[in-house]
Amino acid sequence: MSLSELYQVICQRRDHPAEGSYTVSLLAQGEDEIVKKVGEEAVEVILAAKSQGDRRLVEEVADLTYHVLVLLASRGLTPQDVQAELERRRR
Repeated sequence: MSLSELYQVICQRRDHPAEGSYTVSLLAQGEDEIVKKVGEEAVEVILAAKSQGDRRLVEEVADLTYHVLVLLASRGLTPQDVQAELERRRR
């Protein structure tokens, strides 16, 4: 699944909540909970990078990426907004 596809699934869950969905549950808890999860996952990325090996690092970066995409979707922002900022910085 590409990042674009994952973001689309997150938005789909946001716009058409499905019972039992972790994404729906996280969005329902609000931005404070989403930001808390982003922070937790960021710490886990650091720990994995320092002592848990490459496989664990990849797993934790995937978790962080998912939670960052949920945060963006909750604010009505897109990965393209982030890409545009990165392109602006490159100039």
